[in-house]
Amino acid sequence: MSDFKCHFCDECNGRGCIGEMPGMGGPNESANFILNFDGWQEYRKIPEEPLPVRIRLAPMTGGEQNVGYDDERQFYFDLIDACDEAGVELSIGDGCPDEKLLFGIEAVQNRRKVHQDLKAAVIIKPYPDQRILERCEWAFPVAECIGIDIDSYNIVTMRNLVNLEQKTPSQLKEIKKFLNSRGIPFAIKGIFCDADIEMLSEVHPDIAYVSNHGGRVETRRGSTAEFLARHSKELKSYSGDLWVDGGIRTAEQVQTAAFYGASTVGLGRPFATAVCRDRENEVKQIMKKLCTWER
Repeated sequence: MSDFKCHFCDECNGRGCIGEMPGMGGPNESANFILNFDGWQEYRKIPEEPLPVRIRLAPMTGGEQNVGYDDERQFYFDLIDACDEAGVELSIGDGCPDEKLLFGIEAVQNRRKVHQDLKAAVIIKPYPDQRILERCEWAFPVAECIGIDIDSYNIVTMRNLVNLEQKTPSQLKEIKKFLNSRGIPFAIKGIFCDADIEMLSEVHPDIAYVSNHGGRVETRRGSTAEFLARHSKELKSYSGDLWVDGGIRTAEQVQTAAFYGASTVGLGRPFATAVCRDRENEVKQIMKKLCTWER
């Protein structure tokens, strides 16, 4: 595992990996990746007292293509083990081929040797409905909640490769009904434009997850901090819970997200990079940094 695609910059701000896809960068000269990072300073708000907020591994796949692991399966095992050891809540993502989701599920199940009741948020791409339901069945044994990653429809190569669909509110409501009947909360991930807010007003998911895929999806130009700051009250009125990811690096930024109403923040690249460098030891250091906040 020596050919990592991360440059291990002192500051993970999107500027050191411009144009590197596959890799850790983003499209259009990493524009939204950079805006995500800068946005938490631009919209900085510090609460009077620390607010409760949960820190979660954002759903990630592509250990070989994007991170540089030699073995895709081992990437999920190393990432899940290190994050759980450090007290990070978990998510697992979906991808092509199907093994990417199955490896994530297997990694969570394997970690139960240490953490018996371990579960994860499971985020599924917007396939045709029957394929979504099939994936839900795979995920039920480890699922804390299950969500649909609506923004991945806008990744053209992925959309064409596996026939992703732009889901209608009625389709999403049916998926929510199915999951809730099994006692599983339903999330919509990739909330990042006005049309998404309108869709939320119809679906009322259990979790609204503000994200632009780490700046890799550009339905609009902007940052997740800006979108959360502008729309958090409306988003919360249409959902039971509010999550956000994209560019979060410090305890102050975690608290800024909490100030705007997020109960959970997700981090992807920082935890993946830490696993590449030093596995669980560096992940623990990141968690300590994220949770050590002084006004």
